[in-house]
Amino acid sequence: MQLTDLDITIFIFYAIGLLVLALWVSREEKSHQKNTEDYFLASKSLPWWAIGASLIAANISAEQIIGMSGSGFAIGLAIASYEWMAAITLLIVGKYFLPIFLERGIYTMPQFLEQRYDSRVRTVMATFWLGVYVLVNLTSILWLGGLAVETVSGMPALFGMIFIAIFSIAYSLYGGLKAVAFTDIIQVVLLVGGGFILTYICLDTIADGQGAMLGFDMLLEQAPEKFDMILASDHPNYIDLPGLSVLLGGMWIMNLSYWGFNQYIIQRALAAKDINEAHKGIAFAAYLKILMPIIVVLPGICAVLIAPDLERPDKAYPAMMTLMPEGLKGLIFAALIAAIVSSVASMTNSISTIFTMDLYKHVKKDASQSHYVNVGRMVSLLSLAIAVLVAKPLLAGFEQAFQYIQEFTGFFTPGICVIFILGLFYKKTTANAALVAAVGSAVLSLAFKFIFPELPFMDRVGLVFVLCIALAIGISHLEGGKGEKGVDLAGISFDTKTTFNLASVGCVLILAGLYAAWW
Repeated sequence: MQLTDLDITIFIFYAIGLLVLALWVSREEKSHQKNTEDYFLASKSLPWWAIGASLIAANISAEQIIGMSGSGFAIGLAIASYEWMAAITLLIVGKYFLPIFLERGIYTMPQFLEQRYDSRVRTVMATFWLGVYVLVNLTSILWLGGLAVETVSGMPALFGMIFIAIFSIAYSLYGGLKAVAFTDIIQVVLLVGGGFILTYICLDTIADGQGAMLGFDMLLEQAPEKFDMILASDHPNYIDLPGLSVLLGGMWIMNLSYWGFNQYIIQRALAAKDINEAHKGIAFAAYLKILMPIIVVLPGICAVLIAPDLERPDKAYPAMMTLMPEGLKGLIFAALIAAIVSSVASMTNSISTIFTMDLYKHVKKDASQSHYVNVGRMVSLLSLAIAVLVAKPLLAGFEQAFQYIQEFTGFFTPGICVIFILGLFYKKTTANAALVAAVGSAVLSLAFKFIFPELPFMDRVGLVFVLCIALAIGISHLEGGKGEKGVDLAGISFDTKTTFNLASVGCVLILAGLYAAWW
């Protein structure tokens, strides 16, 4: 598929508009020089709509759009559980975790771990997150984004990755999180609007121009197996989404780790004006998550009928983009690039925040604020260069990149959840217990992977979480339960406004209806 002159013109207008907006929101008064709070936490001034939009823009990227559409092609609607269960997870994070983090006034998740445990835990986890963010998350975003650019425009994937990296740098490097968060409003509008247009055209194509509703009915009739939300044990993809474990097991651990303890995501909420703005932003994001399967999964399912002979599932979304007429093709391409560059910018900002605030600042303690900001910028550039170089060698051999990412991160998420949950709510947890849980998560996960290869990774995540909880509590008691830095919950309010409570109830009811309909 080739872009026409009109498509390219639409994309150029989008790119220029984004850069202009980023420079405008990044401006400072002449007498003010950016400090670390300005650059890494947007001066703690984000309103709810920027928080909600930025949460989604950071989350929905190439790995979701391309990868999850590919899983929709291969598996079906069941993959949407990652989106729908995330909506409830966001509400839990907003009510029970975020008040503690904001009360502590932290910049990063490793900083909280140092406050709660000790510097060893901070250093270990900061180093771990940097490795995962650069070698897993950032590389996957760039690689899948490069593949999408190649399919749509004909540009080689490597050049597509370089283009995405340069574009993200152009609008985010100077302004930091503030530039990323406020431009994410445009990105999300474009992503959601363009995504709905693509889904409509896919369904209308199935119906031979007779409308999306008829197309959806035909899709249900001709590919009913793609609409099973809870997979049976004899399903060929049961090992990826093991039945009721999606609702009751390891997916909760995956989601809590991602939405609650992941710097890349939680940094937006840490930059809120206050807790009420953070709550409203999180509720807004939860409802957007409910919509996401329509945008990212349904086109992949449509491809089962429209392009059944794809060489690999991750080609499903780019293949559906070929259906777009002139002009709309440029809009959809801009929406795809919007999602990718927003996630790249968010990821590099989080990488620079962790490196600067959790590692570098503890080595060079007395430098100026501007020095730390400049170090953060250089780290952003370096992380992108590394990711571009290693993306193809690491990911080119995987057919479903989204599932690969989930399984890889599943080795570590049980330990991360144990460290934070016990750190937040169990005062007796010790630093040594936290370290053992972190190491034990990887060791136990690898052991189960090789000893019981038939065990679905989501079940493995849940089992390892329970074992790591028991391990951490046991070690804490052997050490006398002297978690001297335990969080004092007495002074923290978990109360939420009526609007947040009503939004939460509405979200749960909608999801209950969806699962009842597609069980």
